[in-house]
Amino acid sequence: MQSTEQGKRKFKDYYELATDGSRWTIDQEFQACFDWTYDEGRAGMIGLYEKGKQMQWDAQTRIDWAQDLDPLNPQGMPDESLPIHAAACFQSMNETEKGEIRRHFQAWQLSQFMQGEQGALICAAKIVTQVPDSDSKFYAATQTIDEARHVEAYKLLLKKFNAVYPMTKPLADLIDQTLRDSRWDMTYLGMQVVIEGLALASFGTIRDHATNELCKQVNAYVMQDESRHVAFGRLALRDYYPTLTQKERDEREQFLLEASYLMRDRFDAIELWRHLDLPIEECATAMYESGFMDRFRNSLFSRIVPIVKDIGLWGETVRNGYEKMGVMGYADADVQALQDEDDHIARQYDARRAEIARVVNRARQTESSVVAAE
Repeated sequence: MQSTEQGKRKFKDYYELATDGSRWTIDQEFQACFDWTYDEGRAGMIGLYEKGKQMQWDAQTRIDWAQDLDPLNPQGMPDESLPIHAAACFQSMNETEKGEIRRHFQAWQLSQFMQGEQGALICAAKIVTQVPDSDSKFYAATQTIDEARHVEAYKLLLKKFNAVYPMTKPLADLIDQTLRDSRWDMTYLGMQVVIEGLALASFGTIRDHATNELCKQVNAYVMQDESRHVAFGRLALRDYYPTLTQKERDEREQFLLEASYLMRDRFDAIELWRHLDLPIEECATAMYESGFMDRFRNSLFSRIVPIVKDIGLWGETVRNGYEKMGVMGYADADVQALQDEDDHIARQYDARRAEIARVVNRARQTESSVVAAE
């Protein structure tokens, strides 16, 4: 799907929509914190740090980038995953035209993953600087390199789509709020809980339903890391929030609820439909009348709601808000079981690739033996 000419292009040339310059700067005011005790700290946090060190991987070598994508459906997703699949404008298209819409929508979605990972990279670096205890600093340092690798992986994948899109405004607004806040726990709350939690659910949709092995593999490996990142936020905030006053917890619950609505609304993709010269009203109507967006948005909270309950931000504001959003059914989900499954699936991909390499090597050895015998 990628020509030699495409391979020579600069990444900025893949953008379908203009970006606001080549840089986005956010003014911040917060204290850098040093911890002279170097206390080993919490066993759970140190355990995550050990895993973070041991489970580093190279996006260039762990993933087989030679795998091809179908130009008409790069991820191999069912049409039901396309929000406007029931719209008359889409149904009236021929297969080539439908393929272009699929490719652009999937590229737009993956672009949000990549843009969000850069936000996570900057937030993780901020946590290293700002968080008061050494064990959290150590783990956040491993997360920082994880996030850089994720940006790299999605960048390599998007090149094969031959299309990239800028960050959506709701995602940009939340990252802006998260980085501007001077309190270290708000960085955790905005990024580790909300953005990373929603990302896990989005990645899982592709990992579990795509038929293209490259796209499944990239998301499986990223999810293996992200599950640890969410666990990091859980451990840090679960210890900290009981020490706050009720007023301070109420303030964080309000931020959490507003952030949840922002993330829920980032999937409208209006700028994409406009760019593709599709009728906006017809697309919006199809998205909502099909019920797809309600189901999809709700599923995104499968990772967030149980974590919010676990860290103790479970007051009336959050419970009422999640009740109105229709996502309270996720409150008792087993977060650890989900994390373990993410790790298991990624290891299965590694085992499969190792077995393929073993079979290929054995075949080559056999061929060499036959040639030598002759």
